[in-house]
Amino acid sequence: MLKYLLRRFLLVFVVVLGVTVVTFSVMHFTPGDPAEMIAIGRYGEDLTQKEIEWVRTTEGLDAPIYVQYGIWLNHLLHGDLGNSLITGDPVLSEILTRVPATMELAILSMILSLLIAIPIGIIAAIKQYSIIDNFSMIGALVGVSMPNFWLGLLLILFFSVYLGWLPVCGYGGFEHIILPAITLGTGMAAITTRLTRSSMLEVLSQDYIRTARAKGLSEKLVISRHALKNAFIPVITVIGLQFGYLLEGVVIVETIFAWPGVGRLLVDSIFARDFFMIQGCVLFIVIIFAFTNLLVDISYAYLDPRIRYQRRD
Repeated sequence: MLKYLLRRFLLVFVVVLGVTVVTFSVMHFTPGDPAEMIAIGRYGEDLTQKEIEWVRTTEGLDAPIYVQYGIWLNHLLHGDLGNSLITGDPVLSEILTRVPATMELAILSMILSLLIAIPIGIIAAIKQYSIIDNFSMIGALVGVSMPNFWLGLLLILFFSVYLGWLPVCGYGGFEHIILPAITLGTGMAAITTRLTRSSMLEVLSQDYIRTARAKGLSEKLVISRHALKNAFIPVITVIGLQFGYLLEGVVIVETIFAWPGVGRLLVDSIFARDFFMIQGCVLFIVIIFAFTNLLVDISYAYLDPRIRYQRRD
């Protein structure tokens, strides 16, 4: 187990490093002059070429890209993500200020989706081909197919504009997070529902389930004691992966609902070409995603004793 964890931590490090290289390269290869964009973000449209060149020299944008990346990586290894090229504020403190709002939205979206998806998936499997099963699969198909930005706009139009029940956007009380959480959690709920149903159907067809029923156990005990634990192994995998995807989905959802999280900070930084802020936001999302996958893999050993991480000779 220890060797497995060490290999996975090494893999996480390689993945994070690779993503930073790709992100850094893509930002510098995009059209436009970074120094000009940064100068406009700081001082406005009325600029001279001398001011643009001053920004380029001051921020080290005249150095080769590999030199710029090396300087940034050296600061990262010392726990410093640099300062925003637009505001001058420390990147790390700005991200940490936005993290609570992002995690609040992601966690509530995940809880909401699981409260809907797992019971519906289990009932749909137990009552296969029934009306409940058919309607749940149709709903799951709609949820998977509908983009987040389109669903968010529909929810705003119906619940905020037409009915006036919920605020359009902003960050405040519980009523502000309802629409963003529904928008973000719908896709995850749809995927989890379908996977829970298929996993339960596969487990319910196994010999040990038929044996448990032949022994006279009630259907409730068969489902709760014998079927659910084994059926949840692939579901746990998807839940872990989907939580990582939720952190990616907040980029769109936070922008639509003006939610002051890391996702909206990332979008604003991209438009302003704030390289250090973009790198910091992407790094945060990648680390959370990678360590979520690691926790999912570790949980396998506790859910299924047959799974071991040592190599067999």
